[in-house]
Amino acid sequence: MKSLGLLLPLALLAGCSTPSAKPAAASMTKPAVPPYAVQLPAFAPINGPSNPVATPATSKGVKFFSSIVGLDPAKEKLYRELHANVWPEVVAAIRKANITNFNIYVTEIEGRRYLVSTFEYTGTDPAKDFGSIALDPVTRDKWWPITDACQIRLPGTPAGEQWRPMEQVMHLP
Repeated sequence: MKSLGLLLPLALLAGCSTPSAKPAAASMTKPAVPPYAVQLPAFAPINGPSNPVATPATSKGVKFFSSIVGLDPAKEKLYRELHANVWPEVVAAIRKANITNFNIYVTEIEGRRYLVSTFEYTGTDPAKDFGSIALDPVTRDKWWPITDACQIRLPGTPAGEQWRPMEQVMHLP
């Protein structure tokens, strides 16, 4: 799943990539941020009332997704300008994929800039819906090449994805 973020990991709309993987011809190789000296231990999910099992969903069938990617400081201005007025074709592709409430945040940690995307998914087949974004020629051939070039893939990002998915550990509706 390309993390949209929009893959919308879009990695899409606000994020330039979608939660579905791009076709091989459209994928771009990004330099990874050097790994940190300290590796954190992996933990298994712990589920409970504020962290539902598997794919979290509200009673209305909404599923929540989030992802993270590095931001190239030399291209931050361009990235912000693009996302201040997202192209109508990109917005349409995201909406068609049943993605709503799409947000991209920027933060700085230890001198590095990062983008965090969050969105809600209201469909029933995320792989199909997220994959449909890569079928839009404007998003795939024009938007992603520009926006992906502003990003730095992070260590541990799945092959074929731009944004690294994030695990949800709490949800309070």
